[in-house]
Amino acid sequence: MRAGSTAPEVPAPHGLLAGRCVVVTAAAGSGIGGATARRVLEEGAEGVVIGDTHERRLAESARALAEEFGAARVHAVRCDVTVEEEVGALLDACTARHGRIDVLVNNAGLGGTAELVEMTDEQWSRVLDVTLGGTFRCTRAALRAMRGQRDGGVIVNNASVVGWRAQRGQAHYAAAKAGVMALTRCAALEGAELGVRVNAVAPSLAMHPNLVKVTTPELLAELTAKEAFGRYAEPWEVANVIVFLASDYSSYMTGETVAVSSRHP
Repeated sequence: MRAGSTAPEVPAPHGLLAGRCVVVTAAAGSGIGGATARRVLEEGAEGVVIGDTHERRLAESARALAEEFGAARVHAVRCDVTVEEEVGALLDACTARHGRIDVLVNNAGLGGTAELVEMTDEQWSRVLDVTLGGTFRCTRAALRAMRGQRDGGVIVNNASVVGWRAQRGQAHYAAAKAGVMALTRCAALEGAELGVRVNAVAPSLAMHPNLVKVTTPELLAELTAKEAFGRYAEPWEVANVIVFLASDYSSYMTGETVAVSSRHP
């Protein structure tokens, strides 16, 4: 067994986001978004507003978080990030409840596997619209909201190592995630004038139910074998890096994409 092949215990919280108000997209269920919502609350966030298109899972996630952390700290709003009005309603819910938005985590994204020669325009456009277009819409709305705040704010985007590395059947997803990285860099320059930092994480392989649905067992086994630790990341391990980027510990970082990966080159 390789060193690090077993996930460590979740580290104890240190109040890194004490008093912050956080919005997380695609936060229903047990993936990176759900893990992020939980970690920001564990790290002392005043409140979290979670969005997702799956209303039942969203309600279940909000109920579970509210039972553990208190109903006053958790609010859920159905949000399709391809619809500007729903994006606006999600962020407005945070300002209505807390008077501000300190952190936005753009987690929403759509994957899938399709060889380029077989890929349809609809497949290409849908992945780009959710993954890149959704990040753009939410970032635009957050910058508009944060520019009038005394302390600015922080935006953390969820990219992917596939934005750097080639993988068969992932042309649409890779293009979208590379676009998220470029958007992060450009938004960071504009955000700096507004007191807003913008960074991104790039996970390699974080296991969650949605990944299992869109990936074959054979491909998952192949990808896992390429990881230096011989295992996939737990969603909370990615969430921890998101928390770092959202916290004052990364106060001089902007425009960066941080790989959350142990994958071989």
